[in-house]
Amino acid sequence: MKLLLDTHIILWALDDNPKLSVRARNLILDVQNKIYYSSASVWETTIKYMSKPDKIKISGSKLSELCQRMGYCSLPIEDRHITALETLVYHNQYQPHNDPFDRIMIAQAKADGLIFLTCDSKMPYYEEECIMIV
Repeated sequence: MKLLLDTHIILWALDDNPKLSVRARNLILDVQNKIYYSSASVWETTIKYMSKPDKIKISGSKLSELCQRMGYCSLPIEDRHITALETLVYHNQYQPHNDPFDRIMIAQAKADGLIFLTCDSKMPYYEEECIMIV
């Protein structure tokens, strides 16, 4: 299985954080699975690190370095990912989802046949087969 990790999943996996579910941990550690991280995660982490260094303890460059060291594959944002955004529909008018990083990663997973691994409670409202909540 090819898995694209949501940013918080990456951070928890790299930190061996107890917030990472057993299921997510097992999927990430399964040598049969190929693990990807998006350049959107590096971008998101960089922005948060620069604006809230007291809360985010890792820079985007360090995240990228650690992901590569773990053997994760980098997934750059391509035009096909951006145009796949047009196919996403969010089915909850009462609780908007305003995270562009999540949306581009869902689009990347959808366009490239990956499974987007997340624990974000808003993700089921996309009703996309490429999303796996763990």
